[in-house]
Amino acid sequence: MIELNEAVLKLAERAEADLAPVFARIDAIARENTARMLSAFQENRVSAACFAGTTGYGYDDRGREVLDQVAAQVFGAEDAIVRINFINGTHALSTALFGVLRPGDTLVSCFGAPYDTLQTVIGIAGDEPGNLRQFGVQYVQVDGTPEGQPDLPAILRAVQQPGVRMATIQRSRGYSDRAALTVAQLGEIIAAIHAAAPQVVVMVDNCYGEFVQTQEPTMLGADLMVGSLIKNPGGGLAVTGGYIAGRHDLVEACAMRLTCPGVGREGGATLDQNRLLYQGFFLAPHTVAQAVKTAALCARCMELLGYETSPAYDAPRSDIVQRVRLNSAEALAKFCRGIQRGAPVDSFVTPEPCDTPGYEDQVIMAAGAFVQGASIELSADGPMRPPFDAFMQGGLTYESGRLGILLAVQELMA
Repeated sequence: MIELNEAVLKLAERAEADLAPVFARIDAIARENTARMLSAFQENRVSAACFAGTTGYGYDDRGREVLDQVAAQVFGAEDAIVRINFINGTHALSTALFGVLRPGDTLVSCFGAPYDTLQTVIGIAGDEPGNLRQFGVQYVQVDGTPEGQPDLPAILRAVQQPGVRMATIQRSRGYSDRAALTVAQLGEIIAAIHAAAPQVVVMVDNCYGEFVQTQEPTMLGADLMVGSLIKNPGGGLAVTGGYIAGRHDLVEACAMRLTCPGVGREGGATLDQNRLLYQGFFLAPHTVAQAVKTAALCARCMELLGYETSPAYDAPRSDIVQRVRLNSAEALAKFCRGIQRGAPVDSFVTPEPCDTPGYEDQVIMAAGAFVQGASIELSADGPMRPPFDAFMQGGLTYESGRLGILLAVQELMA
């Protein structure tokens, strides 16, 4: 039986009183996104026949084709591919990079270093076989301003250099101190790049950001947008996969990279996963709202305990990630232990720091998920390095997410 002491319950009561207007704002966003989702399902004539899967080569998969159309409409894009063949978000991003870039091209990262696992794909960390650097793709990084904002003049200077083919922007913060970029901020950067260098393809890493706001980057001109189905858009039901949305010609090029030239999007068995992909995508606006509420509760409780958080509990959000600065290895471990205790799966496991592929520092991870690595389910992790930030995300329901947060708070208060 989960037991919370009186001090924790009183803290939660105070936090939730403060959060009432924040929760109302989150619910309004979910309503608008759900209306857009329902319209896309209806206008693309989704039927029970779409849920049948295919095997083998996966040719003539009607469900897969219709889901692509639904996703493109929901994301305001010309085209999209939604596939269980992507093993994670990094794989989908890698497919997009290799689908567009060619030897001699330059890739510009517009807001500091990309997420840790993507650095090995590019070749700026490690020297794994087959990275972009080994294929002759150059890399240029534009860091943010001292205030932690995109340096637009520097971005425009970089993309106007000869040989630049792609500019990539990471919406979420990753393991960095800067804030997530809002869709409006992304739109300003995209418009400026297109005006200064029309030939440059702008790709947005949209992981953790889908349905947090009422617009997506492709609605404001992103040429490509990439994400993972075991994060926001899978709604907690997708067991694997990712998507790429954007310009039709670019999506086609990415599909050829995912499979092979000549097959592209026409192949790829969906097995028995179509129903879960459809149902998860439909639920995603609501599920994301539950995760955002959980993050806001985490922020307010931790602020009341005197910890620094980003974003603040009442700040506008553009992703589901909540950073909490814990200032010590012991506090970070306690926080993750509490989150693990609130999990429906593996709640009896004690998280310990360990070496993790793709990360330079040891990482501690708390995750008791129905789907391994699913960031839309409640989890918390962080690199074991000063200032010992925890990055919390997810929560399939607010009620369960609330319990996980309060158990983490209780660990810290003990």
